[in-house]
Parts: sequence; structure tokens; C-alpha cells
Amino acid sequence: MKIAVDVRMSGKSGIGAFIDSMLPTIKEGAEIVEIKPAIKPFSLKEMFFFPREELKKINGCDAYFTPYCNVPGRIFSRGIKVPIFSTIHDVIFLDLPLAGKVGTLLRKLIYQRSINKSREIFTVSEFSKGRILARLNCKKPITVVYSGVPLYNEEPLKKVQKTDTIIFVGNIKAHKGIKTLIPAFLKAREILARQDSSQAQDPARPLPQLLIVGSKENFRTSDTELDALMQDAQKNGIEFTGFLPDEKLKDLISRARLLVQPSLYEGFGVPPLQALYSGTRAVISDIPVFKEIYKNLPAAFFMAGDADDLARKIVENYTIKEPLPPVERVYSYRFSAQAVLKRIADSIKM
Repeated sequence: MKIAVDVRMSGKSGIGAFIDSMLPTIKEGAEIVEIKPAIKPFSLKEMFFFPREELKKINGCDAYFTPYCNVPGRIFSRGIKVPIFSTIHDVIFLDLPLAGKVGTLLRKLIYQRSINKSREIFTVSEFSKGRILARLNCKKPITVVYSGVPLYNEEPLKKVQKTDTIIFVGNIKAHKGIKTLIPAFLKAREILARQDSSQAQDPARPLPQLLIVGSKENFRTSDTELDALMQDAQKNGIEFTGFLPDEKLKDLISRARLLVQPSLYEGFGVPPLQALYSGTRAVISDIPVFKEIYKNLPAAFFMAGDADDLARKIVENYTIKEPLPPVERVYSYRFSAQAVLKRIADSIKM
């Protein structure tokens, strides 16, 4: 079986990690032709003027797999002639008002175009599958291939010295729950300080620091109080690290006492899994997809959007002294890649 794979997002976070982590296993089960022209995904050039030589490479294969919902094309041409298998990770732009009416409409057209041109759709959770069915006119088969952790997180767990840090990993956008996280963290610090004082402990004991791994510049809010908290981040024990190399991120997650993921919406949600696989406890919001993915894993849930409840859960889990027992590796991109290969092979045989 020969499969053309779009690898243009390789090396980036998000979709890049999805394809980079699956590609080694896909290569074990099929001959791969990597498609990587210098054309921006979702651009007009991609949809209507995709290079003929790239289309020729794709059409010389048995199937075409894209890790996202972008499907190349060319006017006055049949474009891709072999079966297309695309991936819709979530439909957040249809469920949440993030892009305005015009932006939402354009994204819906892109999702629908992907469905129309694909033989089958892959997605990363039963939650996302349900939202695709609810929001889009999808008559094509939808197969759930759960996400996993990046390959660098699949190495054997090593014992490390924990630091007095709490970590958040993700894009700094409103649906990631930053407006809940920062007030909750400050309240948790106050509670921990009072506990230390009441128990006559060493007043020099350090309070937790919050590491926010993501771009601060992407955050927009009209909440002036939160703006002030972010401006006084260093004074409040908060550090914005920006994006980090894989090895640095892996090290920070493994050394943190706690990872907090207060998301209001996700298609899967990988960082809590990275934490648990690294021996770090995780406190996560009780949104439907997290209840699906983490129902059998030792994550602590709090009421989504409730800063007081999150503060309580941070204190409860931050003060646990016992190390987190090894967590069963129930999700892996190796499993995801094997599922993708099987579905493509079965579909081609049909």
C-alpha cells in the first residue's frame, strides 16, 4: 500500500505533533510519499492552484491522508483522483464564537469541503465525532483515532526532583480557561500561605510558581482586572515562558508538582496526558471531552469556569506528598497510526 501524506505542518505544535508522532508507525505499515510544497494550508493557492507535479505524486499512490481538514485542489483539473482520508480534530469554530460570522462561515465551508471530497473522516474523540455530526452534514464514515502523547513522552518514566511549580500548556486563548486559571492560582497561593502560617511552618517555604507555556501576545480580553493581574505576573508568581523546545517542555512538565488544564473546549486535550505519563498530577475541567478521555485516569476534575473550585483542587493536589503511581499507557499515537492504516487498507480493498 502506497500512501501520500501531507507533512507540511511537521515540526509545529498541535497538528504537527499529531502527524510527526504517527508517521514512524505509518511508515512501518505502508510506503509513504511525503507531500510538502511551500504552499500555506487553507490558502486559495492550495485549494485552486496546487502544483501539478504534487498532484501527480499523490495520484501515483493508493490513497491520500491529511492530518487536518485541508484538501488540495486545482481548477480545470480533477485534482486528487485517489481516495482521500482527512482529519477533523474538532469544530470549535462552529461551537464557539471565535471568528465572527464571516470567519465562522468560511471555516464551515472548509470543513464541509473536506467531508465532500473525503472517502472517510478521522477524528480524535467521541465528543468531536458527535459535534461533527451535529454541526455538519456528514454522511461519510467517521472513525475515532484517539490522540496520544508526542514520541518524546513515550520514553520510560525517570525519577526527577519536583519543583514548587504548577504548569499550564496551551495557546493563550479565552477557551483555554486562562480567565479561570489566574484568579484560581492566586487564591490557591493565599490558601497555602494561610495553611503554612496556621501550622507554624517555616515562613520562608516557597509558594508555588505558575508557568504558562504559550504566547502571551495571543491573549485578548476586555477584563481590566485580569489585564492587571497579567501585567503584575512576576509579582504574583506567574511566568510566561512562550513556546519551548520539546525537551525543555518535557523537563518542566515532569518536574512540576501539578499541571492545570482549565479548558472550556477541547477536541482531545494532550497536556494532561503528558503530565500523567511524566509522573505529574493533573487538575482538569469537567468538560465532556475530558470526562471521556480521562475517566479511567488519575486526573482530578473541577467545575469548568469555577475559579473557587479550581483553587480548592489546586491546593488539595499540590499538597499531596506521595508520588503519582505509574499510569497505564492507554493512549498512544502508535495505536492511532495503526487504526488509520487499517481503515485506509480496508477502504481500498472495498
